[in-house]
Amino acid sequence: MKLIYCIASVHHPGGMERVLLNKVHWFAAQGGYELMVVTTDQQGLPPFYEFPPQVRMVDLGIDYSLDNGRGAVRKILSYLRKRPLHRKRLTELLMRERADIVVSLYPSESSFIPAIRDGSKKVLELHYNKFFRLQYGRKGLLGLADRFRTRQDGRIVRRFDRFVVLTREDAGYWGALPNLEVIPNAALQIPDVIHDTDSRRVIAVGRLDYQKGFDRLLDAWALLPKDLRKTWHLDVFGQGEWESMLKKRIGCLGIAASVEIHPPTPDIFREYASSAFLVMSSHYEGFPMVLIEAMACGLPGVCFDFKCGPRDILRDGENGRIVLEGDVPALSKAMEGLMCDDALRRRMSTAARKVTQTYSERNVMEQWQKCFDSLLR
Repeated sequence: MKLIYCIASVHHPGGMERVLLNKVHWFAAQGGYELMVVTTDQQGLPPFYEFPPQVRMVDLGIDYSLDNGRGAVRKILSYLRKRPLHRKRLTELLMRERADIVVSLYPSESSFIPAIRDGSKKVLELHYNKFFRLQYGRKGLLGLADRFRTRQDGRIVRRFDRFVVLTREDAGYWGALPNLEVIPNAALQIPDVIHDTDSRRVIAVGRLDYQKGFDRLLDAWALLPKDLRKTWHLDVFGQGEWESMLKKRIGCLGIAASVEIHPPTPDIFREYASSAFLVMSSHYEGFPMVLIEAMACGLPGVCFDFKCGPRDILRDGENGRIVLEGDVPALSKAMEGLMCDDALRRRMSTAARKVTQTYSERNVMEQWQKCFDSLLR
């Protein structure tokens, strides 16, 4: 089977990139698959993660991301100029490669890729959720574009042979679409690390931007009793445009002695193993991969009730805590509850590990194999 994945880039240490890496590793190990990853914004940079040598990597050189930070008018005009070039180059590639399955991870080609008549089945794999464009609450031209594109999404997804979302929650928002299927992301095979159940460290992982809401996490940490902040430490792993702002916020809140921001690490499982629990302060997710990974290592999760993922993964009070979206004092109280109760953390840690039963790599990848086989039949 010839399988092509389309993604913006793979030079960031993001969850989508890591999930793609895991999938192509799986298919490469099974044998019988010809694999290609097509990017638009790689910009000559090496992949953050090491892909199998048999996976061909092709970049189309569109570079949408170079327009980030520009004004609304310039950004929209540049997008309208680059999109025809993207369509032309991708069409030429797909007509030449003649793949069996082409998977779009919801970058810019999703609006036109079903119309490319290369003979392949087209799959749209959404790593966000139905409302992801609206989460920023942008105003003006960009806000108008967000609302327009959200309405367009409802029509675009119907044009694919299969539309895959990551959670039952998100599937409910899309409604009864005939091509809709739910396939979650998988928990990785966890390296041989021993979880330190007596750790006094809280961990958070993700890109330093609006989506992950680490400003809300810092505010919640500052609300903790001072004696807890003397004996506990918060470590945030990530990079992004908010790094400078978050570091200034740490200083302004007076919590520098108990909070540190670290760059991404390829050995994140070792960091999980030396932490007591994971906290997620995101505004939205498609599927919180770091939550699955951390729970597989034995960490309970403390999360806002953001869209989407916590309701599918966590059972409040059993393997973690879910608090009302945006309720910063409640997030602080939930963290305090776990910090002050060693027996509760140990009990939740045991329950958290069971996440691998539902989200094992074998179970999830067999769903993908079944999906692809059914399309080709």
